[in-house]
Amino acid sequence: MIPYGRQSIDEEDIKAVVDVLRSDWLTTGPKIEQFEKAITDFVGVKYAVAVNSGTAALHAAMFALGIRPGDEVIVPAITFASTANCVVFQGGTPVFADVNPETLLIDPSSVEAHLSKKTKAVIAVDYAGQPCDYKILQEMTAHYNIALVADACHSIGGRYQDRPVGSLALLNTFSFHPVKHITTGEGGMITTDDEKLADRMRLFRNHGITTDHRQREAQGSWFYEMVELGYNYRITDFQCALGMSQLKKLPKWIERRREIARRYDESFRNIRQIKPLSVNSQSFHVYHLYVVRIDIESNHLDRGMVFRQLREAGIGVNVHYIPVYLHPYYRLIFKTTSGQCPVAEDAYTKILSLPIYPKMSDQDVAKVIDSFLQVVNL
Repeated sequence: MIPYGRQSIDEEDIKAVVDVLRSDWLTTGPKIEQFEKAITDFVGVKYAVAVNSGTAALHAAMFALGIRPGDEVIVPAITFASTANCVVFQGGTPVFADVNPETLLIDPSSVEAHLSKKTKAVIAVDYAGQPCDYKILQEMTAHYNIALVADACHSIGGRYQDRPVGSLALLNTFSFHPVKHITTGEGGMITTDDEKLADRMRLFRNHGITTDHRQREAQGSWFYEMVELGYNYRITDFQCALGMSQLKKLPKWIERRREIARRYDESFRNIRQIKPLSVNSQSFHVYHLYVVRIDIESNHLDRGMVFRQLREAGIGVNVHYIPVYLHPYYRLIFKTTSGQCPVAEDAYTKILSLPIYPKMSDQDVAKVIDSFLQVVNL
């Protein structure tokens, strides 16, 4: 089975982890700050806060912004559940905006249509690895005096108008899950130029406590105070060592992902049954996912049938994502219904994610292409 994504781990990565396992600090140690510094240097911002997952990064962002019951945060319908869940964790209400039919990125016109006096923030998701239209989103959120958060969990290494992902919003969140561009096993990061927000997120990741163990050790003190209700969202030193080792290889891995995407683009360009998502000319797409829409009207194709037959052929296709408000939890708790975001719902019936990751061989890519073409041309 060729999976839709997988990690790349080499001996350099393993050595970096083992070296930390042999050190005095497994958590709250020096590797945390070193990894944060490596990320700030990479994306060109002042502050980074490392946490133990992309979900924790989103939650920390909502906490830092002070989201609370009665507040609304606009999120795209097509995303992983965490983008909306992080709002709910704080007692807020996620409001679902529709997506652009060509890119499946959040549609700024739908965002504006859903603004209200209760709106406190917009979370823009760089779906599949393509940055959103941040120029429009920045202007809109500034005009209405609301916060812009970038869910960049798919897009580290990307750029919009030559500005790096991670520097495009007030708060920018990353995920380091194994299928992402770089991995720490599980892990996440928030980047910002706002010192006060960074301080609040550091507090939040450590139970709301003012100091961590290493800081107290350096001060020769046992005393600490809990000043907020926080969580244990800390990441370990050996995870951060892995992250720093992986970050060095990110540019060449992105180059390979883009090369695979070009081969897919060329192979599907004249196939009417297969339509890849569009790419904005102002964006540098880093292809966490390669998503296509199947023309289910052509040849009486059925997305479920295509999915099953590709799986049977050893191609680990997937679907990203079910519109979040269609999940049973949201239907039950927030009374969401079908029809809220028609573009997202229509896209959901047609999309498939094809395998794309740096260690895919040219033979693997050819097998994906050949198998896909055979299935859709039945």
